[in-house]
Amino acid sequence: MPATPGYAQSKDQVLARLRRVEGQIRGLQRMVDSDTYCIDVLTQISAASAALRGVAVALLDDHLRHCVRDAADDDQRSDAIVTEATAAINRLLKS
Repeated sequence: MPATPGYAQSKDQVLARLRRVEGQIRGLQRMVDSDTYCIDVLTQISAASAALRGVAVALLDDHLRHCVRDAADDDQRSDAIVTEATAAINRLLKS
């Protein structure tokens, strides 16, 4: 494993995006608490899900650019990291 995560350079941006998602979730709670129309709640759930997927894709991109690039000289390590990234992509696609 690398000493620093792939998102080290963009950590502040990742945290900002996660805080926005957190705000969307709190907004959803307020919508349900105030008996907002179901379709409107579902629309906002879709938006929050898309925002979270966006964070996941950005993290995956950082991982590929950082970890895979760093392992390029070590065939065994790079194969393991690509396998790990493929599994992460598979999990994202299932969500």
